[in-house]
Amino acid sequence: MLLLKMKMTEIEHDQNLMIVYAVEGYSQRHNLPVKDVITLFRKHGINQLIRKNYNALHIQDLDESISFAEDVLTWKQV
Repeated sequence: MLLLKMKMTEIEHDQNLMIVYAVEGYSQRHNLPVKDVITLFRKHGINQLIRKNYNALHIQDLDESISFAEDVLTWKQV
């Protein structure tokens, strides 16, 4: 049981790192303050979508997490 809990923590940690990478990358690509990007991602559920799609995203280049966020926000017409 402890091993399962550790693995969940590792996955959550990796998901958090991917979200941080996406926030910082989106901030740089769109010349926006990180604070504004965090608000934007929360408002449109990007963090949760990255978590839900982690299995597909984690096997790709990290820049795909930024592109994923951009695609979702474009689709939502933000």
